[in-house]
Amino acid sequence: DGFGFATVSDRHHKIPQIGTVIIEDDVEIGANTTVDRATMTNGATTIKRGTKIDNLVQIAHNVVIGEDCRIAAQVGLAGSSEIKDRVTIAGQGGAAGHLTVGEDSVILAKSAVTKDTPAGSYVSGFPARPHANELRIRASLRKLPAMLHEFSQLQKTVVELEKKLHQINESK
Repeated sequence: DGFGFATVSDRHHKIPQIGTVIIEDDVEIGANTTVDRATMTNGATTIKRGTKIDNLVQIAHNVVIGEDCRIAAQVGLAGSSEIKDRVTIAGQGGAAGHLTVGEDSVILAKSAVTKDTPAGSYVSGFPARPHANELRIRASLRKLPAMLHEFSQLQKTVVELEKKLHQINESK
């Protein structure tokens, strides 16, 4: 059963998920992995041929996972996301709902895809962005405390120079 609720008068009421789940040939699904059925009878949650899914993965309603994907432990795929062929999603990665991860993409560990990702992407971080950009951001963050200190010192210097300039202009 999928995770569907309607809130009426501040109470959550279960909406039955009445669609199907299609698991094609040569798919492996690890222990404690959940595959939610589709919301409506005309929909399907689909895992295509050759995909390998580790333990402890959540696959929500109406997700479509392409052929020959590899999905590691603790990945979460929100409803109606589409994972194209040959995508790798490392541990604790995930995708928000109603988006597409392009074929041959790699989502690195603990990354959250929050928008469509083109084919061949290699992303990391939260939100997921090209891995090279994420590495530069992480390197910059390590330098941030020193940069803030230097910036504070520069602000003080500017204030002192402005005072001196003001004094020079007043003495003229």
